[in-house]
Amino acid sequence: MSPLPRSFYLRSPLQVAKDLPGKVFVRKTGTETLRAMIVEVEAYHASNDPASHAYRGMTERNRNMFSIGGTLYVYFTYGMHFCANIVTGEAGKAGAVLIRAVEPLEGIATMRELRGPRIKDDRQLTNGPAKFCQAFAIARDENGMDFCGNEIYLTEGKTIPAREIVASSRIGIAAGVEKQWRFFVRGNKCVSRGN
Repeated sequence: MSPLPRSFYLRSPLQVAKDLPGKVFVRKTGTETLRAMIVEVEAYHASNDPASHAYRGMTERNRNMFSIGGTLYVYFTYGMHFCANIVTGEAGKAGAVLIRAVEPLEGIATMRELRGPRIKDDRQLTNGPAKFCQAFAIARDENGMDFCGNEIYLTEGKTIPAREIVASSRIGIAAGVEKQWRFFVRGNKCVSRGN
């Protein structure tokens, strides 16, 4: 399937986040293709969202969050994990959607290798933002990549009925907890928590 057009990303983080469950994340590395259905995301604005990395303006760390929609924004957290976000909106207006969890579809053997031998249950491969990045080999070098390219991109996937998408508070934040900007597929085995 063809990559989603730039116009998909040139909207607010909340609009994009609501449309992401069911879309397919594709990563091509050499001869290998990894594919997974997005099942859990969180939206982050800038100006009105104290939980956003961009709330206090641009820094060297969050610079890619101010890029044009369709840019990959990767950050390092807790001194050990990477997390991947899809930048949204026009350039200069920071907004992003964190990919919290995906359901593996293709390249599962490679995902197992990347996650390591201690993972015995495939449900644990990608059911969290850091697990997803490890399983898809996403780290510092991928920060700033374009979703409209041919190495990392999204395609149409499964249409998830609105009644099957749950909105809830975001996870692991201390500010902006009242915002119901986490969206996940009800009952999906790969959702990180609170399913």
